[in-house]
Amino acid sequence: MLTWSSNLQAQTLSTTIPDSNSWLIYLIPLSLVALLILFILKKTHWKHPKTLPPEQALKPVIARDDAIEAAAETVAEPRVAADVSEILGDSQSSWLGRLRDGLSKTRSQLSGSIGALFGSKKVFNDELLEELHENLYRSDMGVETADRMVSALRKKFSGQDAMPSWEAVAQSMREEIVGIFGEEPAPLNRPTKGPMVILVVGVNGVGKTTSIGKLAARYVSEGKSVLLCAGDTFRAAAIEQLSVWGDRLNVPVIKHQQGADPASVAFDGVKAAKAREVDVLLIDTAGRLHSKSELMDELSKIKRVIQKELPEAPHETWLVIDSTNGQNAVAQVKAFGDLVQLTGLVVTKLDGTAKGGVIVGIHSKYHIPIRYIGVGEKAADLKEFKPKEYADSLFS
Repeated sequence: MLTWSSNLQAQTLSTTIPDSNSWLIYLIPLSLVALLILFILKKTHWKHPKTLPPEQALKPVIARDDAIEAAAETVAEPRVAADVSEILGDSQSSWLGRLRDGLSKTRSQLSGSIGALFGSKKVFNDELLEELHENLYRSDMGVETADRMVSALRKKFSGQDAMPSWEAVAQSMREEIVGIFGEEPAPLNRPTKGPMVILVVGVNGVGKTTSIGKLAARYVSEGKSVLLCAGDTFRAAAIEQLSVWGDRLNVPVIKHQQGADPASVAFDGVKAAKAREVDVLLIDTAGRLHSKSELMDELSKIKRVIQKELPEAPHETWLVIDSTNGQNAVAQVKAFGDLVQLTGLVVTKLDGTAKGGVIVGIHSKYHIPIRYIGVGEKAADLKEFKPKEYADSLFS
């Protein structure tokens, strides 16, 4: 019994104690699993960059530097506005064609009435000259211009045996108009240094704010730096309209909220123009002519306030008039002339009226230089006034 028990115990011990080499059975599969994990990690996370030859390794760097330089040049290059491009691309012949077309209604009025008068009469006498005077007056050239024209024609053609042709009369009138204006307009009052401040006035509806935008485009096309000042705080639309022009031309606009003090806005505009060293500052103003006393006080305050910052400002004060208004435009010149010292006129919408001769009468009566005339909607359609171009287009 004891012997059997001892043998059983020995057998049990032999089955529970492992052999000294049995651990190898577990090590081999574990090693395989570890190798598999290392292989997977190497393929997914431990990728080493491929070494390129020096000349190939340099190409991406050079390309990147070139791209950065090109991008910098693109950002630094100023944006040319479409309005400025139109002005730069405009030719003299194109402008003269548009001017002639713009004055076609006025030209037809003159040639139709006066030309027919000389074609129907047989004798050059006082009766003919009286009818001529009446026709000139009806064309809105004014009494002074009509008197001067009639006097010049009487002196030139009286006593001739033959009746002068309409062509000869038109040429004489063309020369007389050039004489009224003079060959060249009076020079601008340009400052020796600092910005030239131009105060722009006019009643609502004549195209004042639009003209300021077109003037800004013209100055930008000449290479000048421009600043706009939204001094017409009476109308929110005027502030927004000038802001749109600023965005179109890439020109900064000094503005306050609607109802702000116009003099305060103008003061900020002059201060900013000096600080930024711009060439031209264009200041828009309200046009409430129905209240002369308030407008007078407002314009006087604007002038007084900006002179604290720039004593000689404004250098120019321009009135914008709508030529379609005829004699009302003449009345506006007188009204604003009583309020401020006008140094120039900007005449708009000559293409939409037969009253284009009104500017002759205005200049003849008030001797205010015509600075710019407009014959269309585009910025290029507002251009410097040249008396000979105007007279040729009026009687050609």
